[in-house]
Amino acid sequence: MAVKIIANYSKRLGLPGYSSHQFSVSVETELTGTDSVTAEASRLYQTLQQAVDREMQGTGFVPKEDYGQVEEQAHPEPATARKDLNGRKSKPWKASDKQRELVLKVVQNNGLDLEVVEEISDEMFGCSELADLNRIQMSGLIDELLSRYGKRDRRELQTSDRFKGRTIR
Repeated sequence: MAVKIIANYSKRLGLPGYSSHQFSVSVETELTGTDSVTAEASRLYQTLQQAVDREMQGTGFVPKEDYGQVEEQAHPEPATARKDLNGRKSKPWKASDKQRELVLKVVQNNGLDLEVVEEISDEMFGCSELADLNRIQMSGLIDELLSRYGKRDRRELQTSDRFKGRTIR
């Protein structure tokens, strides 16, 4: 009677940067009887282990310790973060580009000087440099600017226009 032995040996090595290499070898063989199963299994295990270990020594690409970690300034700053209202180069803002654009839009739409916004920022946060405000601080500054200069109550607009040309009962 024929006996089939299937042997598999696999090894995984952990590498820097949460990487790993793995290699696996499988073999299938037939024996003529059950007498040599133990000896053949031992021989196959040693053979497969040696083959895998030999191949794992050539690891190929091994990432450095910081591989895959994003640097904070890895990408160039968007154009909106590089120029101020006067077209001068300015340092990047900690706030989002959308927040920056909204502040500049409020300044332009209301004919304000940037110094006015910087004074409000200084009153609120003790920081007159707008680029140094984080997103939460910038959100508070935007709320203040909109309440002072740029936000009309939608209900006021809708109420006055809602009933034009219609009779109210």
